[in-house]
Amino acid sequence: MKKLRFAGVLAVGALLLSACSGTGQSEGPADTADLDLSYAVITHGAPGDAFWDRVKSGAERAGEDYGVDVAYSSDPDPSKQSALIDGAVADKVDGIVVSMANPDGVKTAVESAVAAGVPVITINSGLEFSKAFGAITHIGQSEEIAGQAAGERLKDEGFTNVLCVVQEAGNVGLETRCKAVADSMGGTVENLQVDGTDDNAVQATITSKLQADTDVDGVLTLGGQYGIDAVAAVGEAGSDARVATFDLSEDVIKAIQSDDILFAIDQQPFVQGFEGVSGLYLKSINGNDVGGGQPINSGPAFITKDNADAVLKFAEEGTR
Repeated sequence: MKKLRFAGVLAVGALLLSACSGTGQSEGPADTADLDLSYAVITHGAPGDAFWDRVKSGAERAGEDYGVDVAYSSDPDPSKQSALIDGAVADKVDGIVVSMANPDGVKTAVESAVAAGVPVITINSGLEFSKAFGAITHIGQSEEIAGQAAGERLKDEGFTNVLCVVQEAGNVGLETRCKAVADSMGGTVENLQVDGTDDNAVQATITSKLQADTDVDGVLTLGGQYGIDAVAAVGEAGSDARVATFDLSEDVIKAIQSDDILFAIDQQPFVQGFEGVSGLYLKSINGNDVGGGQPINSGPAFITKDNADAVLKFAEEGTR
């Protein structure tokens, strides 16, 4: 560890001893402004994805609040994401936040970072592999729990034939989510693969499927912007199917308010970015391993017409 960082830890330790001494004296928190800490946030998010824009915003906000440098980068190709991780290690960052949509694809890079003494926190995807790869903790929502919750809600609403729209090929988290939906909903749940980098293509694929199968009564998308695509597809196909989605955007909330989307499940991406950096910061200044060996849940939370108004103001600010 850098001398300054070690000094910061000693200062925090001294503060704690003072607080326990019964003298009533307090010198305040240690000054960490001169620690010169830097963190890399490396995700699998595709360019222009609104969800990952919020993860980035959360991470950068944490960097501003703590006075540390945060560099965000992403690539949906696991080999290129691994190269970004290796590059961050070579740059001697003080910690890495990483999402693992393809755990096998980034395993070597993550384990190499940990072996090099770089603290790693995983977010969003890869919960089941995080601890095994040596990460401090995982911040996100359990795909299985979230999928089960969605399936139960769909069942309660009377759905029997649902499309589960998968926007990233090979993303094990999304596939797990759809399977959990099917397990808890019963009836028919069919995965529909779409190209999440092209909204027009997403809409066209959903439209074509709805025209071919008029028995479909529900479309569940796994990202907020694809929920908007699904609403347009339902209209274009002349279908009676209802739309529900995972993840939020301002447009999604307005669609909920207008009854075009039944509900959204929010896993709070801003929180994932913010808390990822926060966990690394605490590791740097105080040696903390947050989570106690367990993942930290950022969701799921249902957004419906009942609470959409309250959430909208945060979406307008770019944090939900």
